[in-house]
Amino acid sequence: MRVFAPGLCGYSPSESVIVYRMKALVLKEYHRFALEDVPLPNLGPDEVLVAVKACGICGSDVHGMDGSTGRRRPPIIMGHEAAGVIDRVGDNVKEWLPGDRVTFDSTLYCGHCFYCRQGNINLCDNRRVMGVSCEEYRQPGAFAEYVAVPQRVLYWLPDSLSYERAAMVEALAIAFHAVHRTPVALNDTAVVIGAGMIGLLVMQALRLAGCGRIIAVDQAKDRLALAEKMGVTEILDSAKTDVVTEVFQRTKGRGADLAVEAVGINATVDMAFHAVRKGGHVTLVGNVTPKVELPLQVAVTRELTVSGSCASRGEYPACLEMMARGAINVDPCLSAVAPLSEGAAWFDRLYRKEPGLLKVLLTP
Repeated sequence: MRVFAPGLCGYSPSESVIVYRMKALVLKEYHRFALEDVPLPNLGPDEVLVAVKACGICGSDVHGMDGSTGRRRPPIIMGHEAAGVIDRVGDNVKEWLPGDRVTFDSTLYCGHCFYCRQGNINLCDNRRVMGVSCEEYRQPGAFAEYVAVPQRVLYWLPDSLSYERAAMVEALAIAFHAVHRTPVALNDTAVVIGAGMIGLLVMQALRLAGCGRIIAVDQAKDRLALAEKMGVTEILDSAKTDVVTEVFQRTKGRGADLAVEAVGINATVDMAFHAVRKGGHVTLVGNVTPKVELPLQVAVTRELTVSGSCASRGEYPACLEMMARGAINVDPCLSAVAPLSEGAAWFDRLYRKEPGLLKVLLTP
C-alpha cells in the first residue's frame, strides 16, 4: 500500500513523499490481535519482497497466542505457512523476478554454518523461524500484505498449484521429513498418534512410503473420520480404547513396527513407546510441551530406536510436485479460507478447538 504523506522527512507541505505501508495482523498482547497499518519490510540485498496471497494458521501460532510456548512474544506479526508472488527483489538477486509465484521455507537458515554446509539446514546454528519472537530473536511473519524473505529459502510454484494449496506445503514437508527419519519397510504396520494437520499428512506420507497398515489414534471423532477418508486402514479412539492392548491384539501380540507421535505430551509419548514391537522405531514430531517422561526401561529392554524430527530439510520441491500431480491430497485438511481482517476471530475459534476446524488460511 502506498500512502502519500505531504510534509514528511523535511519536505515542504507542497511536496509529497511516498511512504510504504501495509496491513498486518499483529499480536498486540496475548489473546489480542489488531489489524494495523505498519511499515513495509526493509528489503535486504539478498532478499525478495513477497506479496502474500495465502498464509495458514499453524497450531504453533495458536499455542503461541496465549504465551504458553514463549516463542510468540508480543508485539509480533505471526505466520510462516505462506505463498505469494514476488513484488520486487534486492540488488543481489538475479535468479528471481517480480511476478514469480513462490513459497518459502519457514526456517531461515544461514547457509554457511557447520550444519548448513552438511545440508542439515533445519539444524542451522543461526536459524530463525518466520513469525517467531523469542529471547534470541524477533522475525516478522506473513500475516501481512507483504513479507521479506532471503532468496535462498524460496521455491517456485508449479503452474497448476493454487496459492491456497501451496501455503500448506510447509506442513506437508514436515510430515515427509518425519517419515524420512523413520526406517519404513515394505508392508510395515505403523501407528500414528495424533490426527491433527501433521499427523494426517504423516499418514499419507507413510502410505506412499510403503506401509501396508496405518493405524490412526486420536480422541476427536471428526479427525478420526477424516483420517479414514484420507486412506488409513484403521482408527482407534484413545478416549474409549486401550490403544496399546488393541494394537498388540491386531498385530499377533508383537506390536507395531513403528510409531509416529504427533502430539507431544506425556500420555501420547508413553503410548507410542508401548505400542511398538521389540526392535521397533518411535519418531517424535509433536512438541506441545518442552519436557515429557521417557519410559526408559521400555526403550532399553525392548531395544527401541527413537528419532526426533525437526521442521524439514529440502523436502519442499518434492512435496510441491506431488501436490501438483495429485499424489498427495491436502484439500480435506483445509477447513476455511478467510480475509486477514477476520484473523482474530478465526484464531479464537481454533483456540477454543471448535469441532471440524483443522487448517484455516488467511488472505491479505
